[in-house]
Amino acid sequence: MDLSKLKPASGSTKKTRRIGRGQGSGHGGTSTRGHKGQKSRSGYSKKVGFEGGQMPLQRVVPKSGFKNINRVEFKAINLDVLQQLAEKRNLTSIDVAALVNAGITSKNEKIKILGGGTLDKKLDVKAHAFSKSAKEAIEKLEGTTEIL
Repeated sequence: MDLSKLKPASGSTKKTRRIGRGQGSGHGGTSTRGHKGQKSRSGYSKKVGFEGGQMPLQRVVPKSGFKNINRVEFKAINLDVLQQLAEKRNLTSIDVAALVNAGITSKNEKIKILGGGTLDKKLDVKAHAFSKSAKEAIEKLEGTTEIL
């Protein structure tokens, strides 16, 4: 096989449209822009949300709601996920690193343990937050909860 003789499959490439190269090209004259109007002019660029002078939708619709700038986003993890992880990897303590290694969270996420599912193994859990029911379930089995 000679690499210098390689060429694309037939029909996979098309010639580019050469605009403004005279009448013989089929794209001369107005250069496929049509006649007159803003879009035919050089330097035209449509602004995002522009509606031809009509009042744009983002200015018509009123502002609504409230965005709390101090909100903290947590990745929610239930007790049954911790149970499965502990059984699968033979763990007695679960922290952020163990959850990241298991692919459950990323290292930048804050973790909150929720009380969904059941736990039947003593675990020492370290996370950023715990729900009341999760904390009770872990401590009922003489496990410990530590807030990072």
